Amino acid sequence: MLTVSQIGVNFGERSLFEGLNLFVGERDRIGLVGRNGAGKSTLLKILAGINKPSEGTISHPKEYKIGYLPQEMEHKEDTSIYDETYSTFNEIKKLEARLEEITSEIGTREDYETDEYAELIDELTECNERLEIIGVGNIEEKIQRILQGLGFSPSDMKRKMKEFSGGWKMRVELAKLLLINPNLLLLDEPTNHLDIESIAWLEGFLKSYPGSIILISHDRMFLDTLTERTIEISPYKLYDFKAPYSKYQIWREEERERQVQAYKNQKKYIDETQVLINKFRAKKNKAAFAQTLIRKLEKLERVEIDKDDKASIKFRFPPAPRSGKVIFEAKAMSKSFGDLDVFKDVDLIMARQDKIALVGKNGAGKTTLTRILLGLETYKGNLNIGHNVDIGYYAQNQAEDLDPNLTVMETLEEAVTNDFEVNVRSMLGAFLFSGDDVEKKVKVLSGGEKARLAMCKLLLHPYNVLILDEPTNHLDLKAKSVLKEALKNFDGSLIIVSHDRDFLSGLTEFVYEITSNRLKQYIGDIKNFLHEKHADSIGQYEASKIRKLVLVEGKSTKKQAKSAPSEQKLSKKERKAKDKALRQAFKKVQRLEKSVSNAEEELKAKNRELSSVDPSDRKKMTDLSYEFEEIQKKHDNLLQEWENALLEKEELES
Repeated sequence: MLTVSQIGVNFGERSLFEGLNLFVGERDRIGLVGRNGAGKSTLLKILAGINKPSEGTISHPKEYKIGYLPQEMEHKEDTSIYDETYSTFNEIKKLEARLEEITSEIGTREDYETDEYAELIDELTECNERLEIIGVGNIEEKIQRILQGLGFSPSDMKRKMKEFSGGWKMRVELAKLLLINPNLLLLDEPTNHLDIESIAWLEGFLKSYPGSIILISHDRMFLDTLTERTIEISPYKLYDFKAPYSKYQIWREEERERQVQAYKNQKKYIDETQVLINKFRAKKNKAAFAQTLIRKLEKLERVEIDKDDKASIKFRFPPAPRSGKVIFEAKAMSKSFGDLDVFKDVDLIMARQDKIALVGKNGAGKTTLTRILLGLETYKGNLNIGHNVDIGYYAQNQAEDLDPNLTVMETLEEAVTNDFEVNVRSMLGAFLFSGDDVEKKVKVLSGGEKARLAMCKLLLHPYNVLILDEPTNHLDLKAKSVLKEALKNFDGSLIIVSHDRDFLSGLTEFVYEITSNRLKQYIGDIKNFLHEKHADSIGQYEASKIRKLVLVEGKSTKKQAKSAPSEQKLSKKERKAKDKALRQAFKKVQRLEKSVSNAEEELKAKNRELSSVDPSDRKKMTDLSYEFEEIQKKHDNLLQEWENALLEKEELES
C-alpha cells in the first residue's frame, strides 16, 4: 500500500500541481486522467522514485516494490532478448560486489565493539535480505519461464531486439518488471505503438495481474476494460471516483451541476443575510444580531465551482483538390527484407474519397505498405498512382522528427509555403498554443503537445489524400475526438493505421486486412470487421480460426463443400462489378443517414422557433407551421429512401 501526502511540483513561479493526496490499496486498478500537460507522467515518475517532488511525502512499507513502464522505452537494439531481460538484475550484480567487499573487510578487522563494525554487519544483513527478496536463485530458469509465458519461443532468446516490433519490445519491458515482482505497476501509455491484437493480449495479462496498477491511457475502451477507479489530476485538486472512465465522466458532469446549484443557493443565502445585516446594523436594539450574522458569513465556507476545461482543438482539414477517380492501383506487389518476406502478390485498388482502415498483426507490413505508397520503399510488382494525387503523411514517429531546438512558432513558420495562405498564430491557437506557449522550445513540450504540433503542420497544405500512421499516439481523449470529427468531414481520400478501436469506430468505410500473402477488403468500419470475424479482437479471431480448421479436418468437410461460397463461381469481372455495386450501396446508405440526421436537426430547430413565437402573432405562427410541415415531409421521404437503400445493401451482401 502506498500513501501520497500533500505532493506539489513547482517550476519557478509556476505550479504544475500542489497539495495532492492519494492512497493506493492492494489490487487497486486506477486510471489516471487529465488534460495534456496536467502532470500525469510527472506524477508517475515521482511515484516511481525517478523524480523528486517540490513538496510533500510518499510512504510505503520497506519491502514494497514499484515497477514503472515509461511512455518512451529505450533499448539496446543490438542486445539479445535474453540479455536485455537480464539487465534488470544489475542490482544483483552491485549487491553481490558489495557483499564481497564487506566480507573481505570484516575478515581483516578486529574492532568488534566499534560502531563502524556494527554498521558493516547491518549492511551485510541488508544486502543478504535484499538478495533473498529479489530471488537470486535460478535466475536463468526464471527469465526463460517469464519470457516464454509472454509469448517468446526458446529460439527467440538469442535474437536481437531490433528484429522485434514495438509490441514485442514492450513485452520484454514487462518481463523485466515481472522479474522484480512489483507490488505496484505504473504504466504510462502502454498501448502506444501496439496493434489491436497486442492490446487484447495486454488487457488479458493485466486483468490477472496480482498487484496494483496505475495506468495512463488515451484509449477509452482500454481504460474502461481495466480500471475500477478513476483519478483526474488538475492544478488544484485530485478528483477520485470509484468507477471506470466513462462512468466517471458522467459523474463529473453531475458533480459540476451540483456545485453550480449549491453555489446559487449559497449566493441567495448570502444576499438575503446581507440585506438583514444592512437593515439591522444601524439599529441599537438589533446591532448585536447584525454582528452575529456578519460572523456567520465570515465563517461560511464558500462553495467553489470547478473550472470547466472547455479548451479543445478546433480545426478542419483544408478542402481537398479534385483528384482522378482511382487513387492507387497495385497488382502482384511484394516486399521483402533480405530473406524475410513481408507480403507477397498483394492487389489493391483505392477510389477517390475512399476512407480505409489498414489492420494486421505487428510486423504484417502495415507501415511498410504505406511507405511504398509514398514512394519511400522499394517493391516488386506494379503500382500506379492516380491523376493529381497529392499525399499528406503523418508517421508514427512524426513528433520525434520535429527540431527540438526550434520554438513552436518557428516550427510552423519554417513549414509554411506560398501555396496556401495561413495565419500561423491563429492556427496555433486552434491547437491550444496561445500566448507564451508559441515561444516554447519543442524539446520542453509534452508528448501530447508535440503530437498536436506535428498534426498542425499537416494542415499547412491542402492535400487530397491523407495517410496517417498511428495519429492518436500521445493525443488526449478530447484531441482524439476532434481529430476524428475532422477526418469524418475531410472530403479527400484517407488511409489510416491505428490500434485504437474506439477511434476507428465509425470513421472508415472499408477495412483492409494485410497478411503475409494477401490484402483482403471488408466493407464497413472496424466493428463490422470484428463482427464478421465473430470476435471482439483480432487476437480472438486468430484463435477461433484455428478451432474452425480443426473442425473442418474432422467431420464437417462434406458439409463445407456443399456450402462453398458462390463467390468462387463468379468470374473476376463479375466479382469486381459486385464489389463496386456494394460499395456504392454502402455509400448511399451513409449519405442518406446523414441527410436524415440533418433533417431531424432542422425539425428540432424549427420546433424551438415555433415554441418561442408569441401565439397572438397569427401570421408568424402560420408561416412557421408551413415551414415545419415541409421539413417533416422531406424528413419522411429521406427516411423511406434510407430504408430502401438499406434493404438493397442487405440483398447485395447476402
